[in-house]
Amino acid sequence: MSIETQIATGLEAMGLAATQEQRRLMAAHLHLITKWNRVHNLTAVRETEQMVPVHLFDSLSLVPHLGEARSLLDVGSGAGFPGIPVAIVRPDLQVTLLDSSSKKCAFLEQAKTELGLANVRVACERVELWKPEHRFDRVVSRAFADLADFVVQAGHLVAPGGRMVAMKGVYPFEEIARVPATHRVAGVLELAVPDLDAKRHLVMVEAA
Repeated sequence: MSIETQIATGLEAMGLAATQEQRRLMAAHLHLITKWNRVHNLTAVRETEQMVPVHLFDSLSLVPHLGEARSLLDVGSGAGFPGIPVAIVRPDLQVTLLDSSSKKCAFLEQAKTELGLANVRVACERVELWKPEHRFDRVVSRAFADLADFVVQAGHLVAPGGRMVAMKGVYPFEEIARVPATHRVAGVLELAVPDLDAKRHLVMVEAA
């Protein structure tokens, strides 16, 4: 099965609509990671076929839960997950990829250019020190930090009425218990990710 066929099958299972061009861009992103991985350690997953469920489908499971958001910040974006797949299927959404690693930022800039993603920008900054001109409707972390650390370090980047969204594995009871009193957990959703044999949850956090 080709990567694009694998992607198309998974998207259908998730009920996500994507054009042939969007599917091509998703595959191109994964192939670019595989190429860079030979020199730079962007992700521990080495096989492109494995990246489809582990990184791509997992990232796309966020899309139905973004509501009316117009801007999204991907904190600790790394190889561009979840920000790049989300930007591909939501071209109306302004997506900022934030990472403190210059190596990873160089990759993200290359990916943005090669994929022609006009709705993406890259910021190479430490999250707790970054003071952008505009704050964001959704501030997302996928593999960034403990929930409490995420709130403390990135809470200042959320626009009024916006939400922080943490993508987690098993239900994070202990992490939720440590969320600072300045914030509250607005909901926890269990996600279904095709071909991924692991628990996945989305934790929504709002200012208290």
